[in-house]
Amino acid sequence: MENIVSKQRDFFKSDKTKDCNFRIQQLKALKKVLKSNESLLTEAIYKDFKKSEFDCYTTELALLYSDINEACKKLKSWSKIKRVSTNLINFPAKSRIIPEPYGVSLIIGAWNYPYQLSFAPAIAAIAAGNTVILKPSEIPVNSSKAIKKIVNDNFKSNFFHVIEGGVQTTQQLLGLNFDKIFFTGSPKVGKIIYQAAAQHLTPVTLELGGKSPAIVCENSNIEVSAKRIVWGKFLNAGQTCIAPDYLLVHKNIKDKLISAIISEIERCNYSFANKNYVQIINEANMHRLVALLDKNKIIYGGDYDIYERYFAPTLMSDITFDDKVMQDEIFGPILPIIEFEKIEEISTKLKNLPKPLASYLFTGNKKQAHRLFNELSFGGGAVNDTIMHITNSKLPFGGVGNSGIGSYHGKSGFNEFTHYKSILKKSTCFEPNLKYSPYNEKKLKLARRIMG
Repeated sequence: MENIVSKQRDFFKSDKTKDCNFRIQQLKALKKVLKSNESLLTEAIYKDFKKSEFDCYTTELALLYSDINEACKKLKSWSKIKRVSTNLINFPAKSRIIPEPYGVSLIIGAWNYPYQLSFAPAIAAIAAGNTVILKPSEIPVNSSKAIKKIVNDNFKSNFFHVIEGGVQTTQQLLGLNFDKIFFTGSPKVGKIIYQAAAQHLTPVTLELGGKSPAIVCENSNIEVSAKRIVWGKFLNAGQTCIAPDYLLVHKNIKDKLISAIISEIERCNYSFANKNYVQIINEANMHRLVALLDKNKIIYGGDYDIYERYFAPTLMSDITFDDKVMQDEIFGPILPIIEFEKIEEISTKLKNLPKPLASYLFTGNKKQAHRLFNELSFGGGAVNDTIMHITNSKLPFGGVGNSGIGSYHGKSGFNEFTHYKSILKKSTCFEPNLKYSPYNEKKLKLARRIMG
């Protein structure tokens, strides 16, 4: 590992990665490699999750192709030196901001979307001119092997290299000196990453999670809301960091919404055979999810098969914030439902909870949406939809507080892997005497006039 980091540092010092044409060439090469290995990637992720070819393309690969296309088109513009105005006290002079890459970056991917959450930050890092060491999650073992094969077979290790391994490997990597670390995972592990990075004062991006609420108001479109909630919650069997974790539903529409949600679940007929559902990643997570069930509060679903790692879409009603299912992020296909009467009470409650990665509001009242989203703090979200804000690269994706530090996608991803260097270029044809001693009352008055 030390040898690879050293080689990447030497290559970065050659300044080759600062050439925009080189970056574009590497990004196009990555897209070509991903395209030519789609069958390998699809087969691997199916072995890990039973994720279908459709879901693999739409939730993993398509987003990566879009990121690459945008970066290739815009990174020269993003990389341009920016001219800014100069203040009076520095006259005559010119001021510039120079975007420069950090250097050697470490990217630690997540298991729930192994391709998207590994390659998307890598694309941003390459676009910004960094070298990349990628450590994919070891949990989806087949997907991890596929990532390693297509990268290490097609890129030089001094520029882009994959290192596989578990906790021990991650710990060893974190002991090395990187210029940038990007991690996707749980808040618990995020704190460990942050502490390790502090030893070298390495800048860190943490994409974490949290309990993301979906609030359904009395004036919402019940049928459309149910459809979009069901899709967002049970996509990837709920193993999505921005899935609606639980529902807050106005009591006057609770029964109608539950009925609509059940109808939509049954219409979708989620199953492995229908290629619209995936396995829970492993038995440990199966047992974790089973422990969250309260048989007295299950109103739909609740079936599971530990051996097949199948967990049916499940609804639990009459839930309170004290229930076990409400203590941590669910990360599975269990949807707790809490009713409310006044939106103000919900706002007060959510303000006192850890800030989530996402929040969703279903309402027909624009003022209500504006007010609530101004009052609450969270990473990002949507009005009358779930998850889809992640597909707009112009919207920075990231958390706040317990749900993360920093953001990426599109220009935001480029920014996350870039240091903006400020340069003041002074003329030598004129030099005012104001800042030089000896100082006097006249100079102080002039300084107050110019600087105050």
